[in-house]
Amino acid sequence: MERRQVGASGLRVSTLGLGTMTWGRDTDAVDAAAILRSFLDAGGTLVDTAASYGDGDAERLLGEQLAGSVGRDELVLCTKGGVRHGPAGPRRDASRGALLADLDASLGRLGVDHVDLFLVACPDASTPLEETVSALRLAVTSGRARYVGLSNFPAWASARAATLLEAADGIGLAAVEMEYSLLQRGVERETVPAAEGLGLGLLAWSPLGRGVLTGKYRRSVPVGSRAASNHLADFVGQYLEDLDAAAVVEAVATAADGLGRAPLEVALAWLLARRAVASAIVGARTPEQLKGTLGALDLALPGEVHAALDDVSALVPGYPERW
Repeated sequence: MERRQVGASGLRVSTLGLGTMTWGRDTDAVDAAAILRSFLDAGGTLVDTAASYGDGDAERLLGEQLAGSVGRDELVLCTKGGVRHGPAGPRRDASRGALLADLDASLGRLGVDHVDLFLVACPDASTPLEETVSALRLAVTSGRARYVGLSNFPAWASARAATLLEAADGIGLAAVEMEYSLLQRGVERETVPAAEGLGLGLLAWSPLGRGVLTGKYRRSVPVGSRAASNHLADFVGQYLEDLDAAAVVEAVATAADGLGRAPLEVALAWLLARRAVASAIVGARTPEQLKGTLGALDLALPGEVHAALDDVSALVPGYPERW
């Protein structure tokens, strides 16, 4: 599997990353071990997790693998903090105390002394960005993280955070992790130009449009799928109810038929050809699903197919992007 540089940093990651959001909930320990081994055998390195995934269970399962047959040097470990769970449900907390507490807890569950990349999971309007950035600085200077970044932040906040970090100790913001797929190209308005201008690597989460770009929902909602589950139905349903998304899914399916490939391979190949993308993070729930995504690695879309998919999924430019 190809390695790509994360922005202007020295961090390098595999073109496909392995997401673990379902680990400990929909993916048990046996399947998690098989998925991770297959991913590593295929040349994958980047494993993406978070303190909030399964209330820490995803990190515990990953930690069990690191304590067993998987060597720490085989992985580029990325985790996220800043989402706290309480009686009223999850809430955002990107304060210094919360972020460092999340990071310390993650290191304990993973059984490691540092992660390669630590990200703030989402914006927190109640905490000054300067305080959030101070936590990222401490994560690096204390040795708990080699690189730091942001996830789901607007471009202006990423730019401001990058500026604040550069002002002290030469520590830079390395990456932004954002939803990016043929069904969600909003990052192209401002985040992609900002990332390219500031030297930030873009990690794309949900590159298969929350599973919709696989084509499995074209006729119905399969039993056992994410759209049929209580905890992910709303997450997936946003695209199932969108007529524009349906047109994109049909275009991907048509392209896949013409190329003799699977729709998910076409969707991933389109994304991996985007210049700004360092890695596409796939959240395979089963070993079979991972095998399907690995098939995209040898697919280079013909120019006319790529252009057609660009056209059918194109953003409507607004102000000030069109100025």
